[in-house]
Amino acid sequence: MSWLRVMRGKPLGALGGLLILGLVATALLAPVLAPYDPIKVKSSDRLRAPSLSHLLGTDDFGRDILSRVIHGARISMLLGLGAVAISTLLATIIGILSGYYGGRIDIVLQRCIDTLMAFPGLVVLLTIMAMLGQGLGNVILALGIGGTAGNARIIRSAVLAIRENQYIEVARATGCRDWQIIARHILPNIAAPIMVVVTLGLGVAILAESALSFLGFGVPPPTPSWGAMLSGSGRTYMIQAPWMAVFPGIAISLAVFGFNMLGDALRDLLDPKLRGGPQGRA
Repeated sequence: MSWLRVMRGKPLGALGGLLILGLVATALLAPVLAPYDPIKVKSSDRLRAPSLSHLLGTDDFGRDILSRVIHGARISMLLGLGAVAISTLLATIIGILSGYYGGRIDIVLQRCIDTLMAFPGLVVLLTIMAMLGQGLGNVILALGIGGTAGNARIIRSAVLAIRENQYIEVARATGCRDWQIIARHILPNIAAPIMVVVTLGLGVAILAESALSFLGFGVPPPTPSWGAMLSGSGRTYMIQAPWMAVFPGIAISLAVFGFNMLGDALRDLLDPKLRGGPQGRA
């Protein structure tokens, strides 16, 4: 299936991919693209409206909003990738153990997952952050742990479907050990759902980090973060300087939209039941 055919069949997925490529490029080239130092305070430029010198205006400390939004893309990508890596690793381990072995292992792990999912996600994240404290690493760890439960359920379902196939029984009959079956047969066949989980999880992680920063539990200042830009002075000066909150909000919306559309498209393309069918949404 050529890339041109994919783009024609899934235009929203292609648009999401382009948005993500733009986000990645912005994060990588942030020092080059940003016209100003994102944390340098300049009192004489405080609360300036968008102009030729400051395309997106300035905040209450005189810092350039465009530069902070550009550097915020780097923080968001770092947080998203780190959190998704942790949650996917934990979810894959739990999902494989639970789905492949079943029995008491499955019961114990799934009851733990049920307990974690019984609480609202934001409450879980706030509890973890209250125990760990602020910091970039702690935010990544909290988001990774918070995103494990739902992903583990998805991976477990995929493993349960694969475990019943005849080639698994043949592998057992020929004397293959469990780790060999998992490495050779289980993991390759659950790669597609894992890829979808990763793609969708990036958007969720960026949105969750924004919520934590908005509530004051995210990345500490003066590090530029989209969520932090929305909170604090962004709320205080919403009427007087709306650009302080509007542009970070647009950046968050575009990033989450891109990851969600790409994730939906990948799900439709990689799932044989949806491939080529009318159900595809992106």
